[in-house]
Amino acid sequence: MVTFESLRREERLPATGWKWFTRFLRRRLPTGIYVRSLLIIIMPMLLLQSVVAAVFMERHWQMVTQRLSMAVTQDIAAIIQIIDTYPQDADYTAITKIAREQMKLQISIEPDGDLPPPREKPFFSILDGILSDELNDQIKRPFWIDTLGDSSLVEIRIKLDDKILRVLTKRNQTYASNTHIFIVWMVGASLVLIGVSILFLRGQIRPIQALAAAAESFGKGQKAENFYPRGADEVRRAGLAFILMRERIERQIEQRTAMLTGVSHDLRTILTRFKLQLALAGNNPDLQGMADDVNDMQSMLEAYMAFARSEIEEDVGELKISEMLAKIETDFALHEKSFSYSIEGDDEIVVRPNAFTRLVTNLASNARRYASTLNIEAKHGSKWLTLTFDDDGPGIPEKNREDVFKPFFRLDEARNLDDSGTGLGLAIARDIARSHGGNVTLSDSPLGGLRAVIRVPA
Repeated sequence: MVTFESLRREERLPATGWKWFTRFLRRRLPTGIYVRSLLIIIMPMLLLQSVVAAVFMERHWQMVTQRLSMAVTQDIAAIIQIIDTYPQDADYTAITKIAREQMKLQISIEPDGDLPPPREKPFFSILDGILSDELNDQIKRPFWIDTLGDSSLVEIRIKLDDKILRVLTKRNQTYASNTHIFIVWMVGASLVLIGVSILFLRGQIRPIQALAAAAESFGKGQKAENFYPRGADEVRRAGLAFILMRERIERQIEQRTAMLTGVSHDLRTILTRFKLQLALAGNNPDLQGMADDVNDMQSMLEAYMAFARSEIEEDVGELKISEMLAKIETDFALHEKSFSYSIEGDDEIVVRPNAFTRLVTNLASNARRYASTLNIEAKHGSKWLTLTFDDDGPGIPEKNREDVFKPFFRLDEARNLDDSGTGLGLAIARDIARSHGGNVTLSDSPLGGLRAVIRVPA
């Protein structure tokens, strides 16, 4: 039987090259369709935004900054030309007023001296590089600029022939400072789109999750009465196909149960007549063999009926593991066999109680007949219940461990027989485990005998 765990084991097989890379990605990427769908939407959006930020924004930012820096540098060059060409008053009041009112620049003329040492250029500064280039190209005089810090002003000092021109200008006159608005709009729009995508995907994923839950419940023998197809057309078709399949299976089970009930009634009637005739014949030693055959036929008939029904009609309920194992312990004590068990996790499980009890009892009885010691470990986790049976009996050859689960298959040692000798003990056990959505597997036991493991969803 192909299960999710078997598929995961296949993915863990060794691989090379491209297959290894794809498996590596599959292991690292989320497995849920909801998260994967979000990634399909978000990743291209992030990639597009990165391209836009790297190409458009960088060019826009650089172009606007260059034009602004060029304009400011031209204004400074004009001021220098006026100072060098026309005579000025002692305090340079006129040119200072023109620069302030017409050019939005704050200037001052300072005595001749040395320029401050150059500041260390930042790792990334468009303004620093572009403004320096413009000053070199247009003014061609020694200068010093300060574009660092959080100040709203940019300071420029230019060494003239016998004086130093100090210029203060607003940062937004030399620098494209409105770029953050574009970033805010881009990020805001992306968040809105992601929010809409999340709401839309959640609505699309819910019908798939409901279909998966209904299929899982049906596989465990539980009823999913509230399920109905909804969602996209493809999901609706899958849900409708599941409902039709479930109805066909239930109809087939009902027909088989009705047929077996009729056959059972007829056969039991005949067996009852046999028993009555044997009882009327008295204690005749010659008829003892026939009486034993009738009893065997009765036991075999009950075993066949139990296997065919597979306890499918039983409702789900709670079962205490400790009480079930305590009964097995009493049975082992009556037969003077050694038995021990341990329980890890919650003691209560939700299963079909009679069917699950028969599953455990079949495996325990098998060990009791052919071994002197049995140890059962029960681990009840958040997702799975695992029962491990270890005995010191003769075990089962590895090549026959799958065959013994086939109906009516017999080994020489007959470890797969139930009390009636029909060869259905392990077949019934696996059938019950699979009807709960789990399985039964066999392997070697540390005690030297057989290890049987029941694993069903918790």
